[in-house]
Amino acid sequence: MRFIDEFRDGALARTVAAAIARDVQAGREYRLMEFCGGHTHAISRYGLLDLLPPGVRMVHGPGCPVCVLPIGRIDQAIRLALTHRVILCSYGDALRVPASDGLSLLKAKARGADIRMVYSTTDAVAIARDNPDRQVVFFGIGFETTTPPTAVAVRAARAQGLSNFSVLCNHVLTPAAMHAILAAPEGVRLDGFVGPAHVSTVIGSAPYEPFPRDHGKPVVIAGFEPLDVLRAIHMLVGQINDGRAEVENEFTRAVTPEGNRKAQEVVAEVFALRPDFEWRGLGTVPRSALRLRPAYAEFDAELRFDVPYAAVADHKACECAAILRGEKRPQDCRIFGSVCTPENPVGSCMVSSEGACAAHFTYGRFREAA
Repeated sequence: MRFIDEFRDGALARTVAAAIARDVQAGREYRLMEFCGGHTHAISRYGLLDLLPPGVRMVHGPGCPVCVLPIGRIDQAIRLALTHRVILCSYGDALRVPASDGLSLLKAKARGADIRMVYSTTDAVAIARDNPDRQVVFFGIGFETTTPPTAVAVRAARAQGLSNFSVLCNHVLTPAAMHAILAAPEGVRLDGFVGPAHVSTVIGSAPYEPFPRDHGKPVVIAGFEPLDVLRAIHMLVGQINDGRAEVENEFTRAVTPEGNRKAQEVVAEVFALRPDFEWRGLGTVPRSALRLRPAYAEFDAELRFDVPYAAVADHKACECAAILRGEKRPQDCRIFGSVCTPENPVGSCMVSSEGACAAHFTYGRFREAA
């Protein structure tokens, strides 16, 4: 735990919280969105809301890669596995996301589909190499953090001559989602963003410059430890009090302005922007996701197989869409913790550990009751 314990020091956390309380102006509300699901998890797990003064309101964002996948994208993966009989490789978080007809990837597996959980994209490439007579599809999801490994897998498959490997690409982009939140005609009011940690190690801090410049919203990039988050909140409060809007980097031990150039280069080689992409909660957002470039089209599962995307409405009782937009909290959903639980998720926000509902169910639901 070396180099981590220092960022979980309870006494120091209370000191930072006291500094936040001193700087918060009486009668003023500070509405700060933690975009990333990892921050939502940290806030709930470490009880940071109990340390913050009443004037600071944390708003959940759409930064959970599993949560923002619309039902239609999960349906595509299920059709590949059940109808086209491919070996579908997926990260574990996506297996339990509810899809159409009461299915999920896990339930499709129970019906006989060959769906395999993998820990890395190289696992999927190895499965394709070991099964030359089967088509293997990697279900690529996630923000900029998980995109480079998918690009590396595609290049590896080409280098190894694996004609039976392809990717169902659902990689999405953080800045585009932040723009969509701010551009919504009747969107949630925000005073600033706690910027993502792992995403920013890849893209750097520079891509957030438009938010202060064009929208007047400060962004402070923060690590995932409790002291990281508290320090970022303190920095945001300071900017708001001063009337400033800047990009600041609390996570200097990992994030630079330019980011990881090598990762950016491999992504740019393999992927291009989609014209638009549907997000759960945000609707169709232009230039917010990636697809394989024509030079790598033979590894595009959407081109190789007949699995057109079809939009599917969310469950009528589920508030995941509003929670992902920051308009509602998990406890505002009438089925939270009763019909919808981690064992029986109705919406995607209850599935992943980064989902706001899962985090609140695990760590925060007894807080308000008490």
